[in-house]
Amino acid sequence: MKALLFLPDISGFTDFIQNTEIEHSQHVIQELLDVLIQSNIENMELAEVEGDALFFYKEELPSYENLLAQVEHMYTAFYSHLELLRKNRVCPCNACSKAPQLELKIIIHCGEIKYLTLQNKRKPFGKEVIQLHRLLKNSVESDNYVIMTSSLIEAYQINKEESSSLFDFQDGVDTYDNQEIDYLYTKINKQNLTLKPYAFAYKVDLKSSPTFKVTLPINAPLIDVMEHITNYKYRHEWAEGVDKYEYNEDEVTRLGTKHVCVINGDHLNFTTITKDVNEEGVEVYGEMTDTAPVAKKIYTFYLFKKLSDFKTHLTIEVHLQPKNFLNKLAIFFLIKRIFKRNTFKNLGKLKLLLESIDK
Repeated sequence: MKALLFLPDISGFTDFIQNTEIEHSQHVIQELLDVLIQSNIENMELAEVEGDALFFYKEELPSYENLLAQVEHMYTAFYSHLELLRKNRVCPCNACSKAPQLELKIIIHCGEIKYLTLQNKRKPFGKEVIQLHRLLKNSVESDNYVIMTSSLIEAYQINKEESSSLFDFQDGVDTYDNQEIDYLYTKINKQNLTLKPYAFAYKVDLKSSPTFKVTLPINAPLIDVMEHITNYKYRHEWAEGVDKYEYNEDEVTRLGTKHVCVINGDHLNFTTITKDVNEEGVEVYGEMTDTAPVAKKIYTFYLFKKLSDFKTHLTIEVHLQPKNFLNKLAIFFLIKRIFKRNTFKNLGKLKLLLESIDK
């Protein structure tokens, strides 16, 4: 019985990893691989995660219609996630800004396969597996395409003349070890995909002035300052009064991401937000909670402006929205003063931390 061999590979991976911030690029690639795994609607077995690629197999061939649906579903999920990364991006680093330039290619083959059992898990091996991987290096002039091998063409009796808005197959051939391998390929036009909707309700427009504002220069690059504020794994190094932070360690912070601050056993839920600013060259990161006992809602915005390669101007604006009139009085006479004092203290620690790192 012929098995299906299915290999999605992220195009541009090597350049992306080598020329961007390593931690964020790892998170981006991991997110995309997770998206591809979750888009496996044909219940294929995952044989291996191969850096920038996933090797799936299935011991029986699905219908040709289902195979095309699987391909379209995977491309749709992949580019929908890239669009989310583009629209909801907070971090200005190279990894986050260049992630939407990544593309996807899928190699599909079929044939009789054998198996190795390693650590109680079966893995396909043999000449068909070798052929599948060799086709990653081919002469298709694109980084965004699907290849179907001659074995697959024969199994499905594919007629390349039966094209659609997404699939327009062309003849291709490449030589490996003095042997020609024929295939059909189709470039994928991303404009013909119906991308999934994504949430973008995280830009707020507060009409009132902030309850208080704190500003200070930090002798550190803007990217480093942003990373120590937006990456919650660094928060404990400078923010006092929080028992722990709960967050998804495998994703880059962007609009809509969630994290939890545990303070004296209470869990405060925060959502990443942003706002428009009138000043050019200012990066904005914000977070909002409506679970704090001292106010109806608390909005905190961090505004970053590059003064030089090694100097950043940081402004923090805090909005404390009262629950009622009495709470408004408490904020005005007491709570604001406590918040402002703690903010000054934490920012002083952040400044010392960053300036010691960069010396």
